[in-house]
Amino acid sequence: MKILIVEDEKLLADSLATLLRRKGFEVETAYDGRTGEEYALLGIYDLLILDVMMPGMDGYTLARQVRERRCSTPILMLTARSALEDRIQGLNAGADYYLTKPFDSRELLACINALLRRQGSQVDEMTFGNTALDLASGTLLCADKSVRLSAKEFDVMRSLMQSKENNLSKEAILVRVWGFDSNATENYVEVYIGFLRKKLASIGSNVRIEAVRRLGYHLEEDGPC
Repeated sequence: MKILIVEDEKLLADSLATLLRRKGFEVETAYDGRTGEEYALLGIYDLLILDVMMPGMDGYTLARQVRERRCSTPILMLTARSALEDRIQGLNAGADYYLTKPFDSRELLACINALLRRQGSQVDEMTFGNTALDLASGTLLCADKSVRLSAKEFDVMRSLMQSKENNLSKEAILVRVWGFDSNATENYVEVYIGFLRKKLASIGSNVRIEAVRRLGYHLEEDGPC
């Protein structure tokens, strides 16, 4: 699960990131609203954690911008503003939950898990066509055949399973799998797509990874095994 934290208090943002990474989440941080908007609209996150009072763009505006772009990613707002009017404003802007500072880390984790469950993000496997991706073992399954994926293969396949028939750009895959600060190039994506195509074929999957020039990749379904 990948989480974006948008919080201008760098110490708090970094401490939250450390906490969540220890719990097994992938975490990226932005320290102002404008940068947070740029990251959030990539559509690669399972959860957004937003502060309210930030330079560049406040959390209410950021939440509205995300929702106006038809992004359904769960939003958890963290703020010291605890008045009823503030909570109402946050929820009306598109937040799914409003947690006031200071908060206990156990409450934060409970909120995160509840939001991910509500969105159906915490599942054991993802399926497309006659093929399943086991999230616990990182294994592709088709009927009685299976093949284990490397860490990067798993991340790429999971991204494609999430997007299904919708095109996912090479840039989006790079950011989601290798991160913003990586020196990886689009050739890395092409190489791992090649690996996945071979592994899908090895188990008799009817799932094809189709490439569309300038748009990226999507999944298509052929005949049965």
